[in-house]
Amino acid sequence: MLGSFLSAIMPLKSSAQTGDKKPAPIKITSSAFQSGGAIPVKYTCEGEDISPPLAWSGVPNGTKSLALICDDPDAPAGTWVHWVLYDLPATASALSEKFPTAATLPNGAKQGTNDFGKTGYGGPCPPPGKAHRYFFKLYALDAEVSVKTAATKQDLLRAMEHHILGEGQLIGTYQRKK
Repeated sequence: MLGSFLSAIMPLKSSAQTGDKKPAPIKITSSAFQSGGAIPVKYTCEGEDISPPLAWSGVPNGTKSLALICDDPDAPAGTWVHWVLYDLPATASALSEKFPTAATLPNGAKQGTNDFGKTGYGGPCPPPGKAHRYFFKLYALDAEVSVKTAATKQDLLRAMEHHILGEGQLIGTYQRKK
């Protein structure tokens, strides 16, 4: 479990840049919840189970595509993946609420398979008890990734290695009521 926790919070290697240079920081926000705050029920399995609106700024020059991973490192069986999205155009600066769940979108973006076995976003659905943390991690990449359709988080992480120019994260929490 410690390994899952560490992989959820530790940044990926960003060898797209030379030397020990760290990825540029990207600011990611949501109009639905504050960083570190509770995710509204609407965006969970107890509500409409739709994706929250997200916006970002600070994407570095040279970015060719963006990728987003949302996961829960507090899940009982280890990190649970809620969303895998990649090949977003570098010009994108936001995702709307209720983002489509299609595997391939008109703008060329692709969505992978989450741990619910579905394509697109799957909202928080922890067991009753203590609150879980949900990490929305955005990556600026110097290329489009070469992964199969409906890629998993692990497929995407492997493809992104050595291509990360910038990254940011937004953390929300959710505690199931029932």
